[in-house]
Amino acid sequence: MSKNTGDGAPTVLVLGGTGKTGRRLAGLLRERGARVRAASRSGDVRFDWDDRSTWEPALTGAQAAYLVDMQDKPGTWDAELHIRELAKLAVESGVRRLVLLQARVTEPVGGKSLIAGERAVRESGAEWTVLRPNWFNQNFDEGVLLDGVLAGELRLPAGDGREPFVDADDVAAVAAAALLEDGHAGQTYELSGPRALSLGEAAQEITKVTGREIRYVAVGHEEYVEELVGYEVPADYARFVADLVGQIRDDKNAAPTDTVRRVLGREPRDFTEFAERAAASGAWDV
Repeated sequence: MSKNTGDGAPTVLVLGGTGKTGRRLAGLLRERGARVRAASRSGDVRFDWDDRSTWEPALTGAQAAYLVDMQDKPGTWDAELHIRELAKLAVESGVRRLVLLQARVTEPVGGKSLIAGERAVRESGAEWTVLRPNWFNQNFDEGVLLDGVLAGELRLPAGDGREPFVDADDVAAVAAAALLEDGHAGQTYELSGPRALSLGEAAQEITKVTGREIRYVAVGHEEYVEELVGYEVPADYARFVADLVGQIRDDKNAAPTDTVRRVLGREPRDFTEFAERAAASGAWDV
């Protein structure tokens, strides 16, 4: 990768710099000597997908960029168009390496394709790597499932399906490797944890480390949508989340991959270790 900072350290733009993977990635990159431009809508480096005036200033001077799109927000958003336009501007600005975070979901959910931006990055002219992770462990302690854990009941339309939850730290570590090392260009990495768990088994793991019963209750798909709407969640977003959980119910991505081990030379973090650390941090204290 070309390096045009005075001390030879690459400058890396990290979109979603305060998010689950972005903030972890920023820390890893700094540890490895990179200059990090952690961008968000309200951070020191401002980036807003809806405000194109923020794009070029964020990209200027960067040699690599980590792209996170907005497929998980309510409303419509043309992921391929936006990513194509940003990738074009990035290459024009001197960015030579792009790493795109997508999802290990190839079917539309809530009417959206979670891999819609991949073609745009592949055709950008930059070196590219695509990351397709399973559901994050961190959805249980800092994401969409946290409220359910705190309430002691996870109500989800996941049936008895299984998911090899992946740790956000592992995703960030793979992203750091792809951004800073050679040998990852042109790769699509499907990232999972070491084993698949049902939601019931995940709840049992959390019960063990918290000493407080966490129950998993399987609910119907439409019932779940109605429940979310009852909590004033926008209907389109409720459908999106239900369809995403439905991927677990249908075992769409239940097979673990060996990608984390191949890229990092170590095993991915197991859900048990994640749960122990989350409990020790006080994430589930009530």
